[in-house]
Amino acid sequence: MRALRILLIIAVVLGGVFVIVDRLAVNFAEGEVADRLKSAENLTTTPDVSIDGFPFLTQLAGGSLDEVRIGIPEYEAGTGDGKQSILIQDLRADMRGVEFSGDFGSATAADATGTASVTYDELLKAAASESTRVGPGITAGVVGLSDGGNGKIEVAVEATVLGTKLPEPVSVLSSVTVVNGDTVRVHADALPSFGGVEMAEARVREITDFEQKIDGLPGGIKLDKVEAGKSGVDITVRGSDVRLAG
Repeated sequence: MRALRILLIIAVVLGGVFVIVDRLAVNFAEGEVADRLKSAENLTTTPDVSIDGFPFLTQLAGGSLDEVRIGIPEYEAGTGDGKQSILIQDLRADMRGVEFSGDFGSATAADATGTASVTYDELLKAAASESTRVGPGITAGVVGLSDGGNGKIEVAVEATVLGTKLPEPVSVLSSVTVVNGDTVRVHADALPSFGGVEMAEARVREITDFEQKIDGLPGGIKLDKVEAGKSGVDITVRGSDVRLAG
């Protein structure tokens, strides 16, 4: 019995040591992945990285991680013109089936899903804010975006009719969708009326409807779905063969 108790004590101690070593190893790996991702994506701050699954050492030996979660508070994405950028906030992605090299110099996830957001002020940059002629004696421009409820964006349009600015912006509810996996499209559900004057639909939609391209997201992930939220557009992202580093 005494020998059995000694063996049990040794097993408990070794088990505790293994857990400690395993946790130290995963913390080191998380730091390495974070540093590699920061360098690969030219981030100004180090991203949050969490490696799930236990034990980690067996995953390490196999060269594949079950799941890696990434968090980037702010990310400057491209807009397709090579000049401007758009600020993506609270980008979070769950990477699954991550294959990596021994020094974490390269890491690729089989698939990834995640979320992010773009504020209305940031998205407003893509709208036609300058006053544009939309009809005889009528000019208009978008002056604000906000939550319209039920997944819609409320677009505020300021108009001048025959030289007189309307006392209040005209609001129109718009749908927001993803096009080609890299573009947010805002499309008015119905056309606004400015002083009861009829105008050509195409001219009015040059103001109310607009698109914002978002490309160059980390690892090549793409836009999947979008929905208007309280303070901005909530985005769902998705990707396969997503590169974390290398």
